[in-house]
Amino acid sequence: MKRWDIFCKVVDNFGDIGVCWRLARQLQVEHGLQIRLWIDDLAAAQKVIPNLNVAENSQICEDITILKWCAEVDFNQAADVVIEAFSCELPSAYLATMVKKKSKWVNLEYLSAEKWVDDYHAKPSPQANGLIRHFYFPGFTEATGGLIREAYAYRHSDESRNPASLKSLDSDFRRNDEGSLKVSLFCYPNAPIKDLFNALQANTPGHPLSNSLHEFDSPCIHAVSVYVPASSILPQIADYFGVEAIDVGDYFTRENLHVHILPFMSQADYDQLLRDCDLNFVRGEDSWIRAIWAGKPFIWQPYLQDEDTHIKKLDAFLDLFYDNFNLKDMLCEVHRCWSLGHMPKHVWNAYLEQLTTIQTYTLQQSKLLAKQADLAAKLVVFCNKPVFTKR
Repeated sequence: MKRWDIFCKVVDNFGDIGVCWRLARQLQVEHGLQIRLWIDDLAAAQKVIPNLNVAENSQICEDITILKWCAEVDFNQAADVVIEAFSCELPSAYLATMVKKKSKWVNLEYLSAEKWVDDYHAKPSPQANGLIRHFYFPGFTEATGGLIREAYAYRHSDESRNPASLKSLDSDFRRNDEGSLKVSLFCYPNAPIKDLFNALQANTPGHPLSNSLHEFDSPCIHAVSVYVPASSILPQIADYFGVEAIDVGDYFTRENLHVHILPFMSQADYDQLLRDCDLNFVRGEDSWIRAIWAGKPFIWQPYLQDEDTHIKKLDAFLDLFYDNFNLKDMLCEVHRCWSLGHMPKHVWNAYLEQLTTIQTYTLQQSKLLAKQADLAAKLVVFCNKPVFTKR
């Protein structure tokens, strides 16, 4: 089963293409598979795949064949294994070729820590055309499909630092942040950014934070350097600082708060940013998992859903990740405040005062999760099982 196709529809927040691109590269590099990645929106995908030529309907990037998924495509060849990412609905013409090929069909679902995922992972759904569609659920337990984790992803020392990937960041990390708390901020526009910045500009809580990157000279942190990759929150930041618009490279300061506006980052640069910061605000799915592998304290904001479904997903993850941690209640409050749109200053200060303890615990949990088989490895094993067609 050497030829795999992955179908991806790019949603507004780039998480879908981010996950699909990481998975495609890992399957090709670590498992020697021939990968074709079908993408419906090349212009949006170019944000995640910088070398992508939006004018070409077929091209090769990093040994992955990338094809534009549109109505005019002649789907005359199906792969041995077909990954339908996030129920994106495979084209009927391609499904017809899958029947002839007897392709294996896997629907890669969104990541969740909810308990029902263990029971529903890998369940078959026989189709009228004779194929069996399997629902593959990533997750945090051995009973699920695992988490995306490349061989190089789990590193927590300066030895993993890639100088070439950090050229665009070095000047920012050297400017006005010596001895400061480094924070990366990647969130949805409904996050309480104003509340956070108000607390940070008057930051006074004391905590002797020390980590592998640096040690603070003073037991009380005052300055906070926030690194913001360009995204949909720039208008909120512009409004906070009273400017009409923000450009990449802009730098703002107010009392103890220093904000650096970075470009939309490649996955390699973003992963390095997470490792270099002391605290990471992340969102959705892709950056959430990268924050875990960075081994640093993080605050996760799930994608907003109707009927507060996203809060249920948040609570499920907090219950699992911070199980038996004596600071669990405080951590749950911080995460919920961030996702519900209001971050009281006392909640934020309580979090900062325990940052050293939170860092130790986060790294411990990251190491435990890294002992499990990763998603790509489990997916390859799963797709080699003879369970995909009706008898």
